[in-house]
Amino acid sequence: MAVRGGAIGGGVTALAAGVLRPSCGKRLTPNRNSRVMDQAPLPLPPVPTRAAGLQRLAQFLPRADLAYAARRNEDLPGHPHVSGLSPWIRHRLVTEAEVITAVRAAHPQGAEKFLAEVWWRTYWKGWLEMRPQVWADYAAGVMAAQNRLAVEGGLRAVWQDACAGSTGIDGFDHWARELVSTGWLHNHARMWFASIWIFTLRLPWELGADFFLRHLMDGDPASNTLSWRWVAGLHTPGKTYLATAENIAKNTGGRFRPKGLAAVAEPLRIAGHPAPRPAPVGEDWADVPSLLLLHEDDLDATWIAPLLSVAGLAALTATAGRSPGVVAAGVTEFVAGAVADALARHGDAQAPVFDREGLEALADHAGRLGVRQVVTPHAPVGPVASTLRKLRPLLLARGITLVQALSRHDREAWPHATHGFFRFREAVM
Repeated sequence: MAVRGGAIGGGVTALAAGVLRPSCGKRLTPNRNSRVMDQAPLPLPPVPTRAAGLQRLAQFLPRADLAYAARRNEDLPGHPHVSGLSPWIRHRLVTEAEVITAVRAAHPQGAEKFLAEVWWRTYWKGWLEMRPQVWADYAAGVMAAQNRLAVEGGLRAVWQDACAGSTGIDGFDHWARELVSTGWLHNHARMWFASIWIFTLRLPWELGADFFLRHLMDGDPASNTLSWRWVAGLHTPGKTYLATAENIAKNTGGRFRPKGLAAVAEPLRIAGHPAPRPAPVGEDWADVPSLLLLHEDDLDATWIAPLLSVAGLAALTATAGRSPGVVAAGVTEFVAGAVADALARHGDAQAPVFDREGLEALADHAGRLGVRQVVTPHAPVGPVASTLRKLRPLLLARGITLVQALSRHDREAWPHATHGFFRFREAVM
């Protein structure tokens, strides 16, 4: 019997882990006497377990409506006005479906600002799924920029100062150090940082995106890459984001007011977007003995397991593939903890974990189990997807099929990511 991957799976939401846009229009004012005004500081570093993610979700839910809409752009100590859920959602320790269901239940009158931001990750992933060449071009751009660092001493010095938080630019240096020390940044700070990196420091945008992806515990290939492109004017041609001292001062409680920022944000130029390919529809699996393979991009296979003849469980990581440089220890540790938690929740805490250098060992493991197929959640464009492409022929050589099962969330939403976000939002919300 063939089972359609994605026929079962939750609703449609996600938190944007990349650089996000500020809210537009009038500032909303929540009731200052409401119980939603108090929220625990963002736990940094976050605990890489589903239980910790659910606890954070419960803490944030009372604030998901007007309180979030009014003050979400404020980058203040402790980050009291944002959800901070992205590290858990990034790896699907807590799923998008759970977040959207919980928010709608808590706020039946609506929480549109939060839900709109939640949709950005889904949009970015769907957009990149249909244009994977953009990820390949970004990776090539990182390598080209690193080659420039090797021969251009002036560029290398500016880049080193930017990464170390030693530029002398108020706010920017704080965010660089905060990112390295905590593995997280407020969404608005990410946007200011990217703008200053590109337009004031005149550094290659790919190096900035790489800096984020090496250090962010919620770093996502689609959200991170496309958000940097958005700031640079590459995603929406001609439309850039320019950081200003006034906006930074306003939204940091006056903590920072940088001087000497670029007054003009000239968009970077490209030939244009590649033509989109069809969005993935998922692959079918058979009712045969199978190895269920979790991976760091999607650690929720609870909707797959009941429909599968599971003969074994394993996990795959590709954290080192996020960058040609060294990925931060905090990122690697968060992924390792998240994987361990997921394996335990899926029934085998002792299941083996393989990395992208251990694909032959993974294929041999599947062969020893005597399985006919390996079933895994669909991996969106990025290092895990690239690793699975290398695994597929190794399995086939052993008579084993690799099946990527696409959740209903992704299957229903991604095809609408054909143009800009607002057309996408109209189709899915």
